[in-house]
Amino acid sequence: MADATLLQAVTERAPRALDAFYDRFSRRAYGLARRICVDETLAEEVVQEVFLQVWRQPDRFDPSRGSVATWLMTMVHHRSVDAVRRESTRRKYTVPPAEDGEEWSAQDRAGTAPGADETALDRVVAGHVREALGELPAEQREALTLAYFGGFTQREVASIAGVPLGTVKSRMFTAVRTLRGLLDGRVDRGEGTA
Repeated sequence: MADATLLQAVTERAPRALDAFYDRFSRRAYGLARRICVDETLAEEVVQEVFLQVWRQPDRFDPSRGSVATWLMTMVHHRSVDAVRRESTRRKYTVPPAEDGEEWSAQDRAGTAPGADETALDRVVAGHVREALGELPAEQREALTLAYFGGFTQREVASIAGVPLGTVKSRMFTAVRTLRGLLDGRVDRGEGTA
């Protein structure tokens, strides 16, 4: 059964249609969510939310904008990014609980997590990368974001953006070359450092 036909069966509330739809796409959806979220539980929640949305609003699929798989993976991508942002904000304002009533000490945690200096450097580098991405034309930024952060193939990026595959390849090549130039001197890639 074609993907669009299966989604139509979900829309019509055909018996076992959502089960078949889930069986067909859940592995790919979870794989993408897991790559973006890193956390297994968070990825599972994202996949559950996406399939619930498919059940509630299957008519939101627009065949003129791409395939059923691309539509679904785009939803997974967006939900995953939102979940990571929410989780990051929540963790920022949460203090880790002390174990066994003992006071928490950075010295006790040495070796288990990056130190404050490493975290600060990572944030500086991430800031430079974000700034450089912001300087790219919107089309190039979109292509890189979907491919590198969204986990989409170039063919999927082309489908999502509604442009030919060659255009996506060209945008990504130009964007990476431009980013290298923008980041040169701003970001030390570890060459020659101890």
